[in-house]
This record gives sequence, structure tokens and C-alpha cells, in this order.
Amino acid sequence: MRKPPDDFISSVLEVVGSIPPGKVMAYGDVAAAIGSRAARAVGTVMSHYGSDEPWWRVVRASGHPPIDHETRALQYYGAEGTPLKWSRDGVYRVDLAVARHTPSFESLR
Repeated sequence: MRKPPDDFISSVLEVVGSIPPGKVMAYGDVAAAIGSRAARAVGTVMSHYGSDEPWWRVVRASGHPPIDHETRALQYYGAEGTPLKWSRDGVYRVDLAVARHTPSFESLR
């Protein structure tokens, strides 16, 4: 896999770093915030470079946390008061209708 351009990486990390506690953005939301449609590339950036950013605030379009990080993310969501929805079988997702963050363009400059 080819490495994304450094400006894409820094733009993704800047957007992710701007998400307030208790709020989330989907991978596609992060891509859109930087003028891209590359949601999967945002996931790649997060998997390789996002460990120092609030990675748990970037979720799948369904509101589910990053794959294989559900238990760890749940700890952060609880600490930050992120609104969640629970299914009958004990699976959770973030309530995007309440928790979705929409950054202003000024906050990203």
C-alpha cells in the first residue's frame, strides 16, 4: 500500500485532534472536512499515525467504534460521556444523532 501524502496525513490528524471530548466524526466526515472523499484513506492514516490523537472519536458510519478497539474505546466513551446506543445482544455504537461533531472551517486553520 502506498503511503498517503504528508499533507493528507497532517490534515487528517489536525481534524481528529479538533474533535471535542464526547463528540465523534465518522471516517467519511473527517475526509469531507478536508475536502476529500477518501474515508478509507482516513482509516489508513488513523491506523498508522493516529495513536497520539483521540482515535476513539473517529467511528464507522454506523457509529460503531474502530474494529478490534471496541473495549478500549468504550472506556474513553464512558469517561467523556459520549452518548451510546446499546443493542439487546450487548453491542454498542455511538449515537451519531447526538454525538456527531461538525467542525467549522475556522477551527481547522
